Amino acid sequence: MRYYLRKIVFYLLAGWIAITLNFFLPRMVKGNPVQVIIAKTQRLAPLPPEARHALELQFGQTHDSIVVQYWHYLQEIFTGNFGLSVTYYPTPVVDVIGQALPWTLGLVGLATVISYVIGLLFGSYIGWRRGTWLDSFVPISTFLSAIPYFWLALILVYIFGVNLQWFPVTGGYDNTIMPGFNLDFIGSVVYYGLLPAFTIVLASVTSQVLAARNMMVSTMAEDYVVTARAKGLRPGRVFGSYAMRNALLPSITGFAISLGFIVNGSVVTESVFSYPGVGYTLIQAVENDDYPLMQALFLIITLAVLGANFVADVIYGVIDPRTRIAG
Repeated sequence: MRYYLRKIVFYLLAGWIAITLNFFLPRMVKGNPVQVIIAKTQRLAPLPPEARHALELQFGQTHDSIVVQYWHYLQEIFTGNFGLSVTYYPTPVVDVIGQALPWTLGLVGLATVISYVIGLLFGSYIGWRRGTWLDSFVPISTFLSAIPYFWLALILVYIFGVNLQWFPVTGGYDNTIMPGFNLDFIGSVVYYGLLPAFTIVLASVTSQVLAARNMMVSTMAEDYVVTARAKGLRPGRVFGSYAMRNALLPSITGFAISLGFIVNGSVVTESVFSYPGVGYTLIQAVENDDYPLMQALFLIITLAVLGANFVADVIYGVIDPRTRIAG
């Protein structure tokens, strides 16, 4: 129990530090949302002082002390009020994120889980059967894992989207179809998401294969695996109950971190395919100096990663009791 209490205290402290940094960092950057909107509107006509004051109130640009601003900031976070988006003004930030988040969870989340399951299982089996023809996959995985992520996405777009024209290269669904819970729209979403999902899986699974293979090779040299094989246990039982179970333990933390970054989305993939997820929304916020939207996205991403790591620590403590004793 003491192990879990320490973890809870640690992550609560880390979460408070992340929230505090997220408050101060935008205030250290030149400019503010009001100046960005004024710069856009003054191209048409000068903005009256009353309108400027109204914008300052909307974006929380008050003359209160930093302590008062910080207190209001904490209240707004716990009430889900992240302000208004500059890019999609006057849409609230929470609505913008709410529209983008399901796309990222569906695409990046499913692709990440698939890549980890395939990579860990296939890599572990290659390590178990080392010295066979399966080792020929190792140099292939090494080559693919060294390819830059954005370059791989562009190559797949050029081959399957531009030349062969098997898949669309932009968007999340066919704009001629009315969004809704119907077969036409769902089929369009799946069709538009196949190539981005394949890009994520192909870029991620190779590194997982190498990591799982190396961990399995190391685990097979452990005394408990050697003893289990010497006792004449079935190879399937030795592989599943002794070798693979322990070989996959170090991968839990990496998998949890990847789950946390699902909220961030695959920025490169979503940018290349103009996919309407969180990563593409973050790019749009950076390009338009949308500080409220960037601040909210950074906070959600940070808290998601911390939450995923906390879950990983809990699971690790359940699977491997030595962790609780050592901690």
